[in-house]
Amino acid sequence: MIPRQPMSNPESILIPENLQTIAQKVFSNQRLAPEEALKLAQEASVGLLGMLANHVRTRINQHDLWFIRNFHIEPTNLCIHRCRFCSFRSDVTGSAWELSLDEIKTLVEEAPEAEEVHITGGVHPDRDFDYYLNMIAMIRKLRPTLHIKAFSAVEIDDMAQMNSLSHTEVLTRLKQAGLDALPGGGAEIFDAQIRETICPDKTDGPGYLAIHREAHLLAISTNATMLYGHSETWEHRIDHMNKLRMLQDETGGLLAFIPLKFRNKNNLMHNLSEQTLVEDLRLFSIARVFLDNIPHLKAYWPMLGKETTEILLDFGVDDLDGTIHDSTRIYSMAGAEEKNPVMTLEEFVSMAKKHQRRPLRRDSLYNLLETY
Repeated sequence: MIPRQPMSNPESILIPENLQTIAQKVFSNQRLAPEEALKLAQEASVGLLGMLANHVRTRINQHDLWFIRNFHIEPTNLCIHRCRFCSFRSDVTGSAWELSLDEIKTLVEEAPEAEEVHITGGVHPDRDFDYYLNMIAMIRKLRPTLHIKAFSAVEIDDMAQMNSLSHTEVLTRLKQAGLDALPGGGAEIFDAQIRETICPDKTDGPGYLAIHREAHLLAISTNATMLYGHSETWEHRIDHMNKLRMLQDETGGLLAFIPLKFRNKNNLMHNLSEQTLVEDLRLFSIARVFLDNIPHLKAYWPMLGKETTEILLDFGVDDLDGTIHDSTRIYSMAGAEEKNPVMTLEEFVSMAKKHQRRPLRRDSLYNLLETY
């Protein structure tokens, strides 16, 4: 149980002497240095971290809890990359799929109430850039108001390399076809040595950041992610978040940070134990306290499970993503609790009200659509 003390009176909170200066900076809305965030991560109790995270969450987002009606399209699980944590790729699962444009058209037509489509998948070895342009243009024609959030920085990078284009050309042409945003996947962990072990043959950390920077300059908003709970340390996590914070200082184009938990089923890193719930709580809390310039902290419930997601509402989270409609297989294949991910509006509203939060349905840019 986390004690709920008045945030306006931090002196009344029992804080260890070695952390009082850092906690006071949080209560005073001052930015933490990376070394201060590291000290907090390594030495603070989970209760204190939750209290600090909720202070920041309340300052930035009050008591709002956001939600969207969305669905996913995963065009293929064929992929040229060999990430060791992947449970999605066709040679891991033993079965492959390649969606045609007609099949994608059907998926869009079957989700008439959704405000957003999220598109990401494997990097297909043979599809040219026209396939992706035609996909986006087709969806835009079918649903002129649907927000199209598509393609990780890794996919953008490979489109550029395979078609002898610059990242700017790829992003510009996709935007002209109807692309609105990038979902933020592919960041994994920015540390070069760890990337060399877990995903050696795909876009590196500086490349990911450069593509997001270019997207922001073209008025394409993005999210950002971090894969945690595998072989990284707290130093690597703080470094990763610091690089995102610096990018946000520069461009202001990041809408949300989404920590993604490593799952160990059906992949080459199955020998690693998964992170405990306590470590999940610590990670989300530090993210909310440290990333003071990224407005939203999202708990991606298909990966975390609904029970853990609900607990995280007391550790800085203000966004739950959306309905999903059983349209993603990436995390269910890796062992996530949600085998057929669907969250109803009623579940969302109930979860929000149990935690004294205001349930809000949003569009992709966090404009309010409906209050429940």
